[in-house]
Amino acid sequence: MRLFLCEKPSQAKDIAKVLGANRRGDGCWVGTDVTVTWCIGHLLETAPPDSYDARYKRWVLADLPIIPEKWKMLVKPKTASQFKAVKRLLSEARELVIATDADREGEMIARELVEHCRYRGPISRLWLSALDDASIRKALAALKPGTETFSLYHSALGRSRADWLIGMNMSRLFTLLGRQSGYQGVLPVGRVQTPTLRLVVDRDRSIADFVPVAYWAIDVQLQSAGEQFTAQWRAPEDACDDQGRCLNQALAQQAAAAIGAASSARAMKVATERVREAAPLPFDLGTLQELCSKKFGLGAQETLDIAQALYETHKLITYPRSDCGYLPLSQHSEAPAILAALQRADTSLAPLQPHLQPQRRSRAWNDAKVSAHHGIIPTAAASDPSRLPAKHKAVYTLIRARYLAQFLPNHEYDRTQAEFDCAGFALRAVGKQIVEPGWRRALPEALTPAKGREAPVAQVLPLLHEGQDCTVAGVNLKDLWTQPPKPFTEGDLIKAMKNVAKLVDDPRLKQKLKDTTGIGTEATRAGIIQGLLDRGYLVKHGKALSATPAAFSLIDAVPRAIADPGTTAIWEQALDMVQSGEMSLEEFVAKQSAWMSKQVERCAGLRLTISGPATPAGRSGTPWKKKRKSGTAAGKRTRKPKTAAQ
Repeated sequence: MRLFLCEKPSQAKDIAKVLGANRRGDGCWVGTDVTVTWCIGHLLETAPPDSYDARYKRWVLADLPIIPEKWKMLVKPKTASQFKAVKRLLSEARELVIATDADREGEMIARELVEHCRYRGPISRLWLSALDDASIRKALAALKPGTETFSLYHSALGRSRADWLIGMNMSRLFTLLGRQSGYQGVLPVGRVQTPTLRLVVDRDRSIADFVPVAYWAIDVQLQSAGEQFTAQWRAPEDACDDQGRCLNQALAQQAAAAIGAASSARAMKVATERVREAAPLPFDLGTLQELCSKKFGLGAQETLDIAQALYETHKLITYPRSDCGYLPLSQHSEAPAILAALQRADTSLAPLQPHLQPQRRSRAWNDAKVSAHHGIIPTAAASDPSRLPAKHKAVYTLIRARYLAQFLPNHEYDRTQAEFDCAGFALRAVGKQIVEPGWRRALPEALTPAKGREAPVAQVLPLLHEGQDCTVAGVNLKDLWTQPPKPFTEGDLIKAMKNVAKLVDDPRLKQKLKDTTGIGTEATRAGIIQGLLDRGYLVKHGKALSATPAAFSLIDAVPRAIADPGTTAIWEQALDMVQSGEMSLEEFVAKQSAWMSKQVERCAGLRLTISGPATPAGRSGTPWKKKRKSGTAAGKRTRKPKTAAQ
């Protein structure tokens, strides 16, 4: 019997339908010499400390660090019946096809069962990027050898064990140190969550410490042939800060008075250049979360849940947990069918039809830049988006627009910059004249009439030439103040987690992190942020995130290396080395264990002062228990908030 092992029931049902396995069995779908079974997220979990020694039930400083000699996995009680069914089927199978999600966590869900149940038969890998019938059939015809993805398992296992070592040891350590100073709550510390928390703490401190500085600007209304446009005063460099803002009030007032008294400004230089903008890449998950936060106010986890539903339930998009916006060349041949399906499903796309070029190959089609996954794009199983819930429709429309943009011309405009002299003071006017809307036609706002206040439109300059005099029609001296950094939104924080190298000061570390994947992964970042909110380390004010007093206390108390985003990103690079075979799993875990032992030794004598509640009531019972990728009985994949172990 050929056994397909899926990640969740809904995925199994979709694959079983294509395979003709239509008879329901015990925890599986059965067909002719083929069976499709499923997990419900992880059916196994990493054993807690007291599984290694009963004394670890009590939290005692002298027992730290806890480093297992041989790692144990336990069957999760809630899904024990499904584990039993999978174990039986593995014992009966002559061949196994791993059909869990195509990422390192999906690989681990399957491989940990293979190892725990001691399956020794041949293994193939079904690598799916979408769950519509056509995509499933295509993937079934191109099964990968199991050896090709095995390193993903070791990478995921390394991540899991590193999370366990830091979460179990540092959470116990700092909770016990907190109790010595009278704090009775639990202080969860994690490999990813603590550096993420520090990003917000540092931003909040920058805002609190910000001292506003006054500066001055002048807008000048000029007129030529009856057309008005705006120019800005260009203050001398020695009167400006590093961002070109004039800090000299007297000079600004003098300039405003002189310009106001002048009758005209002479054009000294006029230059026009044609600017061609290529379409933005299809979305990776982080970029989608960032834009949905900014555009719709959606949280990172909410965006992920919606994208997962569009992929899994509605089958309208490809795999959403992608860290890559590029597309494989082999998929370009599918473009005409997808474009046709999208237009049939939604008549509002009709205005785009004359401009779409299915044969066009944008910069997105690049095999060299495609990672394990490609950009998130629509599938050919298109349907009318108006049937979707409002938020799902909004997210789908963004994803669809980015794909459509790949088959539209470049956005082209003429940018004109005119330099003026007015009473001895320099002015500059910049204008933009759209020549070809191009891919911007596909943006949702271009397809739907704007409601309420429209976004400001760049000015169009009248025809100007050097030596021309323009009438001064008005002068506005603006008294302004520098603004503090903005608080993080969830989208901003996702972006900061991805681009952590920009926030690292150490030049050597910065160089190492040049091409890093950042803190966490596309699949886990939303859960990390949600976990910090759930534990009371972060709070939301509208879209803005801010750190609580307990967060400030914790970040000040933990070793800098644990809270340093650069350290976490270096670990992610090490996990990439495990995945590529440059470092063994054993070497990675040994290094993590040695590093953890040093940190425990250094911190054991610290005295802490913790402000405010770190964990909301009812959430502090089992901070060391790792919650892992899971699904519901109905098959909907969920990412529960990360716990102390992460």
